[in-house]
Amino acid sequence: MSAAPPSALPTSSSALALLRQLEWRVRHAVENVLSGEYRSALRGRGMEFDQVVRYEFGDDVRDIDWNVTARLGEPYRKKFVEEREVTVFLVFEDTPSLQFGSGEISKREALLELAGLLMVLGALNRDRVGCVIAGPAGHTFRQPVRGRGAILHAAADLLGTPPPALERAAAGRPAIPWRLISRAAPKHSVLVWLGDFAPAEPPEGWAVFQRRYQTIGFRVDDPWERELPSDGLRVAYDPTRGRLVTLEGSSGERAAHAAWRAEREAAWTRLFPDPQSRLAVSTADNRLDALVRFFHARLRAGR
Repeated sequence: MSAAPPSALPTSSSALALLRQLEWRVRHAVENVLSGEYRSALRGRGMEFDQVVRYEFGDDVRDIDWNVTARLGEPYRKKFVEEREVTVFLVFEDTPSLQFGSGEISKREALLELAGLLMVLGALNRDRVGCVIAGPAGHTFRQPVRGRGAILHAAADLLGTPPPALERAAAGRPAIPWRLISRAAPKHSVLVWLGDFAPAEPPEGWAVFQRRYQTIGFRVDDPWERELPSDGLRVAYDPTRGRLVTLEGSSGERAAHAAWRAEREAAWTRLFPDPQSRLAVSTADNRLDALVRFFHARLRAGR
């Protein structure tokens, strides 16, 4: 048994058909499962500071302003107001490694579906949604927009984006235009970075982005990345090298795989230290279910 080379690029018509299916599934989730929890999970207790007011019984103790309380001798708390809208900005890091797939779909197809679900969810919740698609050959930028039509048009373009040529794999990771993103996404935006997240150091200025935005990471794993197959020889297509490789299941292979996994998870955790700010799903998982569980967990954690 072998892992197949990457599948063909979806046509524009198939991308639109997939988008319509995603929209129907998201509408069902919003009406029957999420019920507004998506917005609450992203907004938290409120983003913008308004004023300091006297603390009253039942107020959230996490909002107490201890400096003012110590100065006046009685408890005061910070009052926040909700922003009227959320800006969700997606960063899709389109690396050749995403074109690997040991099952029916590649990691790239699953990650695109996850991005499409999130954009449709933003459209249904009347958010502003923007995105940048960064590949080895350059990037495509879409300014944050509001309105179902404009957002779904951007989502269709994302789903129909051609995969990067495999011969560009040696060029290294795509250059993500972080400065351009910082000018386009207002403070307190939700910044969702979707990618393969090979072991690497955080980008320059990442700590500033984490203070300015709600940073969230979405990753899709192939089942073989989580556990090497154990039933004999396997042949896999390696998109980063552009050739077939044989997996023998030797102890050396398994030790190297375990070391790579540990390094990858350590780098993933450095980028997104809060467990509620990162989501890794398998190509075998239902992506919408995983997204719903992610927002439920954020809500329970008070994010």
